[in-house]
Amino acid sequence: MNLGLMLDALVVLPSGVGLTLTLTVLSLTAGFLVSVPLAFMRAFGRPGLSLAVLSYTYVIRGTPMLVQLFLLYYGLSQIAAVRASIFWVILRDPFWCALLTFSLNSAAHTTEILCRGLQSVPKGVTEAATSLGLKRFQIARLVTFPIAFRISLPAYGNEVVGMIKGSSLASTVTLLEITGMARQMVSTTFAPYEIFIVAGAIYLSLTSIAVKATQLLERWLSTDGNRVHRRKARLRPALPDPEITTPLP
Repeated sequence: MNLGLMLDALVVLPSGVGLTLTLTVLSLTAGFLVSVPLAFMRAFGRPGLSLAVLSYTYVIRGTPMLVQLFLLYYGLSQIAAVRASIFWVILRDPFWCALLTFSLNSAAHTTEILCRGLQSVPKGVTEAATSLGLKRFQIARLVTFPIAFRISLPAYGNEVVGMIKGSSLASTVTLLEITGMARQMVSTTFAPYEIFIVAGAIYLSLTSIAVKATQLLERWLSTDGNRVHRRKARLRPALPDPEITTPLP
């Protein structure tokens, strides 16, 4: 094992971390924003609407993300109508093709995760909110979704980790994120063993940080209500002493 080459890789490969994190964060954000309304339609929508969302998640989750990326980047460029459209400005760029593919993939997985969380919310909670006079949108925003998000957080943490690792597929469309930088180094040094060990260690560091952040968020959400309750209890004025306030006969 060439330790000098591994040290060189430790200097070069971190330059791809920025692109890896950019693709991961943007695709997770876009996927989450798309998945929230889709999850409500999947869980509580009309049968036809729920079936349409299920068809989308079934196809996306059932096919490899690499195939989807190749279809967008290489397949659409073969269609003349696409090349003549205004969308070609985006679809000819490998970054936007990768981001679109990852976002669609993340949206499909997150939709099913949130759907299971929404269906796990006890009906008594929503019935209590209805009895208090809250409207359907208020119940969804203030009651149902916060509870479903807490329930879904462990599974969503797996989605975050999977997207960090899946972003390595961007190297297949010429993007120089961590794996792309590693492949470029291998093509000049012909030493894949040392370089991909370093690349794997960088991915392991990123996924470990993501797992730890998810655990901290879970702990914070599980204790936030108690902490707020304790803070309100400290701020609440003490009840007057009945021995002092009770008027004497």
